[in-house]
Amino acid sequence: MKIFRFDKEVGAKITKYNSDLAIYTRIIKTSEPSILGCMYIEPNGVVGYHEAPVPQLFLVVQGEGWVTGEDRKRIFVKRGECVFWEKGEWHESGSDEGMTAIVIQSETLNPESFMVIKATE
Repeated sequence: MKIFRFDKEVGAKITKYNSDLAIYTRIIKTSEPSILGCMYIEPNGVVGYHEAPVPQLFLVVQGEGWVTGEDRKRIFVKRGECVFWEKGEWHESGSDEGMTAIVIQSETLNPESFMVIKATE
């Protein structure tokens, strides 16, 4: 499991087209079909421990929560951060307060080509 950032602090200012006060953060480019979805985890909700059927990118856009990898250790995630699980990697996610995430699934995800890995604390 890898944790990435996509918040505005790691983005780039948009300077074309007479743009002002706008920032863009690249997330992913795929060469194969992808599935994009939006997941809502309610307060005290959980997406149970399961194996990723394909590589998955879980982008937190609202709220905060936790994720685990195969070691089942909970790692805190918040808006502007995302988690990448490889195909076959066991994982779980949940939230005490509620969390909304965009989920991208594709056989050819490579988030390291665009995003910054979150520094360990």
